[in-house]
Amino acid sequence: MTDRPAFRIQLDATRNLVRVSYVGRVTAADMAACAAEIAASLPAMRPGFIVVTDLSALESMELDCVAHLTRIMDLSKAHGIGTVVRVIPDPAKDIGFNILSIVHYRRGVKIVTCETSAEAERALAS
Repeated sequence: MTDRPAFRIQLDATRNLVRVSYVGRVTAADMAACAAEIAASLPAMRPGFIVVTDLSALESMELDCVAHLTRIMDLSKAHGIGTVVRVIPDPAKDIGFNILSIVHYRRGVKIVTCETSAEAERALAS
């Protein structure tokens, strides 16, 4: 067991940017805590905000995380998300983000998937 958190959330209200990084083995309880923290943070964001989701340090994510992940997506959509930039260096670690996005974001949300953090930063700059 580790004391290291399974996720980290960074808000940059000036840039209208939310960064979420997942680390190690993420459980449903971890994802529930992440969803609660994001829900509390979203009111600080303006419509059109950007979410960067980084799976670079992810080892695994329990299938039971999906319900909490979809809650995060639905909350983000309700608060006016404009763009999602995902860092997924290993496609095997994607537990269905792309498929869930089709259902929960539908039209109007730009999705960019990158293999590296550097590629994600370039996507943010453009």
